[in-house]
Amino acid sequence: MSDVLEATAVQTQGEAETFDVLIVGAGISGIGSAYHLKTQCPGKSFAVLEAKESFGGTWHTHRYPGVRSDSDLYTFGYRFKPWVGAPIASGDEILKYLSSVIAENDIDQHIRYGTLIVRCSWSSSERMWTVETRGSTGGQPKTYKCNFLWMCQGYYDHENPFLPQWPGMEDFKGTLVHAQKWDGSVDYAGKKVVVIGSGATAATVIPAMADKAGHVTMLQRSPTYFFCYPNRSELADRLREIGVDEQTVHRCARLDYLHNLKTLDRRSRTEPDVVVEELKALVRLYAGEEFEFAPHFVPRYRPWQQRLAFIPDGDMFVKMREGKVSAVTDKIARFTASGIALESGEHLEADVVVAATGFNLLVMGGIEFEVDGKPVDWSSTPTFRGMMFADVPNLAWVFGYFRAAWTLRVDLLGDLVCRLLQHADAKGASEIRIVVPTDLADEPLTQWIEDDNFNPGYLMRDIDKLPKRLGDRPEWRHSQDYWMEAEDIPSIDLDGPEFVYR
Repeated sequence: MSDVLEATAVQTQGEAETFDVLIVGAGISGIGSAYHLKTQCPGKSFAVLEAKESFGGTWHTHRYPGVRSDSDLYTFGYRFKPWVGAPIASGDEILKYLSSVIAENDIDQHIRYGTLIVRCSWSSSERMWTVETRGSTGGQPKTYKCNFLWMCQGYYDHENPFLPQWPGMEDFKGTLVHAQKWDGSVDYAGKKVVVIGSGATAATVIPAMADKAGHVTMLQRSPTYFFCYPNRSELADRLREIGVDEQTVHRCARLDYLHNLKTLDRRSRTEPDVVVEELKALVRLYAGEEFEFAPHFVPRYRPWQQRLAFIPDGDMFVKMREGKVSAVTDKIARFTASGIALESGEHLEADVVVAATGFNLLVMGGIEFEVDGKPVDWSSTPTFRGMMFADVPNLAWVFGYFRAAWTLRVDLLGDLVCRLLQHADAKGASEIRIVVPTDLADEPLTQWIEDDNFNPGYLMRDIDKLPKRLGDRPEWRHSQDYWMEAEDIPSIDLDGPEFVYR
């Protein structure tokens, strides 16, 4: 049998298809992980289980006006696939990029769409995961088995976004829609639109709706920092101009963006007041020199304690300068028939209200897990590097970065998981178990991430549901420091005291 056939072969145990590896999710994490597995471990059989009817994850789910990336595609894209467009890309452009990765690497034959996982059970006697699924659109239940489970399903609930329950919502006679549940039939032409929120989603929706709507009001509880910059890479443009190949352009532009992000992160800690003034200067380039920042654009936190919303070409502030967009900072008292009553006593008239209020975290896709018949409680389970878990064998979880591009960690963990699988094979082992070293047995379990380091509302609301740090050692937490992990993760000792093979 050829190597290609060996890599795609499956066994049948009763009604269960059996693979070496199952990848959960065909979004940007799952597709990237499938590429790494296919290219670095070509002898491994695998399948990608996807609940939706198409690939893309977030980029399939999110359909609101103007949907685009909030990270540059030189770092949000994969290191192995050059990006050739503008750094901030539309949702459709990202889907085309992912589609080309799938097509170029024959990943499509491995994806099982419409497959919703309901339970994953590990058996130490079999050294296998049993994965129970049902058709997400009512299809028949099906069972899969695998030796290794690679969780790439993301971290939020695609079906149930975060929507506060304000008084009087049922009284509103206009259209109320959450951005994550956008209905393309919503008619906002010439109408008064209120967008609730001021994060990346709001900053995307607002300029996209501004020309067609009568007026758009951004209603926020508290101000946010915005980073305005031209949507192009001068370095990439110059390299292309002198004839450099796209792989090299991608690598150089990627390093340039990473250097700039690292510098911004450091300076936000060491000289936050200077960074604030620089961010204001960039806003003025688009909003005008006379733009007033107070009270709507003076946040109460330092830069990078919450993610900076990137505004390509300053488009939201251009619309403000044109008078098509305005900002209101207040709290909602209640909805009325014709709009929103604010705690200040003011009333916002609205025909359409778009809630850009974020999402709900969903640990491991809400799937029920058990190990040898015992349920796994992720909220009390120590995490190793934010990607494996004490006493949960043969499982890796891809959870990316918040203050750098999510996909940077997809590539890092892709290398590590493949190295781990190869290492286990070399040992003749079929089980890889993370254990807490004896000298850490009495260390306390603490919050998954330090809240003074990064504290957006969507994370703080549900942080208790996430796995836990163990003591103060860096290997027993999920670091949000890409630059540290870029050095640490490739050098992890796979025969260290945390790893047990059998």
